[in-house]
Amino acid sequence: MADQLSAQDWLHQGIRTLAQSGFMALKAEPLAKALGVSRGSFYWHFADIGVYHAAILQHWRDVAAEQVIADLEMVPKDRDALALLLRQAFSSTPALENAVRTWATVDPAARTAVQAIDQRRLGYIEALLRQSGFAAEMARARAQILYWAFLGFALSDKPLPPARRAMVVEELLRMASR
Repeated sequence: MADQLSAQDWLHQGIRTLAQSGFMALKAEPLAKALGVSRGSFYWHFADIGVYHAAILQHWRDVAAEQVIADLEMVPKDRDALALLLRQAFSSTPALENAVRTWATVDPAARTAVQAIDQRRLGYIEALLRQSGFAAEMARARAQILYWAFLGFALSDKPLPPARRAMVVEELLRMASR
């Protein structure tokens, strides 16, 4: 089976492990055990755990920002991409977001990755607001408010019931509209 595992398989397992158990669990031996292979398979794809951690952070950026943005860019122009983004962001389970941000409190590379994704997301939200007619300064301010709301949601240890969360998202959308 080790011959059949790809680097992507290891990254997917790493993302699952990170979300469930935190960054301290991102070690070759427990990951290999979870995948039912030897550590040799891990080292076939990654020179060391540091290289793997860097790949995990890049993979997180790809799935948590770049793929989300790419999907939104495919939305027909008559649909509200910001509304879709907010509904998606606030309907997700924030365990992975929380785990990466916790990691960033103790690891400079993770902190750099978090700062980069924050800037990417903020810039994209600001661009959506500008496309909908907001002046640059207003778009920047509202993008920051919306992003802070998301971060509060992601880092909260007391999730809202679905109906209440839906009301909050609708209020955020109202605030973000002209």
